[in-house]
Amino acid sequence: MGAIAAYFLVPSVNQFFTEAWNVLTSDDEQKVKDWVGQFGFGGPLVIIAAMTLQMFLLVIPTPLLMIVSVLAYGPFWGALLILIAVFVASSAGYFIGAYFGPPLVEKIIGEKSEKKIASFIDDYGFWTVIVTRISPFLSNDAISLIAGTLRMGYWRFIGATIIGILPLAILIAYLGKDINRLKSGLIWGSIISVILFIAFVWWDKSRNK
Repeated sequence: MGAIAAYFLVPSVNQFFTEAWNVLTSDDEQKVKDWVGQFGFGGPLVIIAAMTLQMFLLVIPTPLLMIVSVLAYGPFWGALLILIAVFVASSAGYFIGAYFGPPLVEKIIGEKSEKKIASFIDDYGFWTVIVTRISPFLSNDAISLIAGTLRMGYWRFIGATIIGILPLAILIAYLGKDINRLKSGLIWGSIISVILFIAFVWWDKSRNK
């Protein structure tokens, strides 16, 4: 919660995220590289920290940080950085959810969303995590927090996270040099993953009936 307070109460923190948002949404590859490059060897740590903190600040969307990783460090190292950052952020969210429980999670994402996602995890656990990771526009952060509150097995959760995020990381690495093509790819990837999950849920409910 200190990160949220710092964002609103410390001008330098607010300025940092405002500048980051302006640069990262500029679609200017060189501008993005220069901004990340100013942190030197600490650049990857900045991206990992930003991906973790945005669970609470919700300032810079995770897919945007993934794109920045590829633009700044190339397809291979950028994709590897995506996997590491998601691993760290997901682990942090999981253990925060496990330690603080539903009261904190409900404050962050809302009681209605918490109950809905928790219901899906109860029913489809492993597959819910995979589909959420594959789709860049679903709530990646919420799934980590709620998996922790439900005490889903950590390695099972992380395994599903890596399986789900790997195709997305490869897609971003492959399309990352063409922003317009990347946007289309992310939209279609998200739509297809959601349709497949809905089809699976429908098939499962039909089978149980």
